[in-house]
Amino acid sequence: MTLAATDTPLVASHDAVLLDLDGVVYRGGEAVPGAVEALREVREARLAFLTNNANRPPEAVAEHLAQLGLTPSVEDIVTSAQAIAGVMSHDLAAGAVVLAIGGDGLREALRARGLVPTGDRHAAGLAAVVQGYTPDLGWRDLAEAAYAVQSGLPWYASNTDLTIPTAEGIAPGNGALVHAVRLATGQEPVVAGKPYAPLFEETMERLAPASPLMVGDRLDTDILGARRAGITSLFVLTGVNTLADVVNAVADVHPDFVGADLAALHDAHPAVVIADRVAHCGSARVELRDRTLTVVTEGTSTETLRAIVGLGWACRAESDVHLSVNETIDA
Repeated sequence: MTLAATDTPLVASHDAVLLDLDGVVYRGGEAVPGAVEALREVREARLAFLTNNANRPPEAVAEHLAQLGLTPSVEDIVTSAQAIAGVMSHDLAAGAVVLAIGGDGLREALRARGLVPTGDRHAAGLAAVVQGYTPDLGWRDLAEAAYAVQSGLPWYASNTDLTIPTAEGIAPGNGALVHAVRLATGQEPVVAGKPYAPLFEETMERLAPASPLMVGDRLDTDILGARRAGITSLFVLTGVNTLADVVNAVADVHPDFVGADLAALHDAHPAVVIADRVAHCGSARVELRDRTLTVVTEGTSTETLRAIVGLGWACRAESDVHLSVNETIDA
């Protein structure tokens, strides 16, 4: 696979921009530098915010974004809690009682779909167990989930991200907690969050865009999910995965476009020309030297990143060896 190209600003080719939140728009409570400014410059495309984090209800997410300087409506926020609640409402009878291991966002999403969340594993008529992220979750919660799953109840999970980016670094995500229950039970949950289909299906149903663009910082969720859904993707370097991760990624998680941050929405993305293990993109020149992709001449950040990634993918297609990167992009 090669990178897609456009000689006009990337956002001009799309009527909706679907944005991951953690690691793309903000880290913890703080905005990613430049993210708010870049999103304010989007004029024609609708912005939607897709998050695998099931902890907060959409109203709280919208309020957080408003505090950062954005103006989303609640309908612009799509959470994995909403997506898994939608899946469960199709599987379970209306009014079914569900053991909910997670935050307010998960419980509110279940109620909105006609389900009854409880924290009591012994509640009468318990029909299923669902697991979502909350920073307050402890061992007892995981044990209760495991006991419920072992009893034969169907098990659902909002998402399986192993990590979550925060203002202080990378922390364990819901996937790490789900894995603890998996180890205890030997069972697999039904999952709604990226890269699985339900979160994208929920978003497409709300927006009905003709040409959506997914923006994410994780290859295994944002980019893989977009590829499975047939949605064009932009990878940004402000969250979990690194440039070396992208260069060495398998084809299934190759993004269509790469950028240092959300400012890449407003950049042209010139074609990458490769010959004799040298790549040119705009003013950027990158060479392969002893398994290291080396920037010889910088262009714009987007041009330089594209030259690095384009050359890396081309070289790995010839010989599947791990490549390192010697570059000076600030991201």
